[in-house]
Amino acid sequence: MVSFYCFASLQPKGILERLDAGEVVIGDGGYVFALEKRGYMKAGPFTPECVVEFPDVVRQLHREFLRSGSDCLQTFTFYASEDKLENRGAEAAAKYGVEAINDAACKLAREVADEGGALVIGGVSPTPTFMNGLGREACIANFKKQVDVFVKNDVDFLLGETFVHCQEAEWATEACKASGKPVAMCIGVASLKTDYTGIPLEECAVRLAKAGADIIGVNCISGPIECLEAIKLMKKRFRRSWNQEALDDSTPRDESESNMKFASYVKAMEPRTVTRWDIHKFSREAYDLGIRFIGGCCGFEAYHIRAIAEELSKERGGKLPPASEKHGLWGAKRAKSTGRTSFPPLVVRTVGAFSPKQPHFDLIPGHDDFRQQTEMTTEEEVKKTGWTKIKDVSWLWLRLVIMQMFFKYMNGRSCVDLK
Repeated sequence: MVSFYCFASLQPKGILERLDAGEVVIGDGGYVFALEKRGYMKAGPFTPECVVEFPDVVRQLHREFLRSGSDCLQTFTFYASEDKLENRGAEAAAKYGVEAINDAACKLAREVADEGGALVIGGVSPTPTFMNGLGREACIANFKKQVDVFVKNDVDFLLGETFVHCQEAEWATEACKASGKPVAMCIGVASLKTDYTGIPLEECAVRLAKAGADIIGVNCISGPIECLEAIKLMKKRFRRSWNQEALDDSTPRDESESNMKFASYVKAMEPRTVTRWDIHKFSREAYDLGIRFIGGCCGFEAYHIRAIAEELSKERGGKLPPASEKHGLWGAKRAKSTGRTSFPPLVVRTVGAFSPKQPHFDLIPGHDDFRQQTEMTTEEEVKKTGWTKIKDVSWLWLRLVIMQMFFKYMNGRSCVDLK
């Protein structure tokens, strides 16, 4: 097959070799939200059986990220542990099996990665087993079923993502490290200072390093600004390779549990999506902070990845991705003028009346609020948790009108001559 995406080396260096040399490595974006919005996976379970059911769709999304500048493509194996594939009425484990789903994801990622000389990342994520408090051995056994498939498919390195509990991230690191592959491990940031059990981020970083992580980072749960602040805390303890995969939604500065507290989570987050200009700024600040492995998470689209590649083009030897051929001078000027200097960053970062919140729930392993089961969630369980829908349409209209007025005002302030 002749590739038309070959902008990376056809014989890529390993992730640690690149980072040790000071290279900037760009990850990919978010698969879960993108494929749910496109109608190929179910919101709620968010399990990735679409790699078997709709392989062409997943393949195309991989290509979009590759074409936009990704140096690494992650296997779409988020929530692909066996216990998650059979959790709360999910039928994926029984219908396809954990090995088949993870194997299909590996083959899709490798097929597309080879078109552009990109690396393949085998990804693991939080498990219902941990939330049920079943302990270390049970959790590692679940991770191992995925890791064994990754090793069989010879992925280039492993990555754990969205672990909001340091302890589970440690166990995931142990399971991944046993593969002999390089391991990157990311914490989902809760309060900008701790994981969800109150462990300081500085301590999380040290514990993950001791568990064997070669690369340590943060991803999801919080937006780009919050993730950068979290990395600043984690870097205080030692020098290491750092990974940054920000959620592509703005989060309020006074929240203690980030986007998961919104009534709009997860089906009405579009008004909070960050712009490409935000990602230009985020990428520059991440680079200045010493981060050299930069990517995206939920909501991160291909054009956001392109923004990273364009912002850091000089630092990457002047390299631009194929997608930039359709962007050109106009996009660059907008990034340097209107978008970067006049247009306010994360303009929908609002709190209070603009951000209705769900009732508090606990994310402590074994707590009833997060007890996991194979049976489908009942209406009684939903009522018990207090999760509700946004029903006041008139209030929503008022919010939209206020936001429209705000955007109109800011747009008037942001007009510049691009000549």
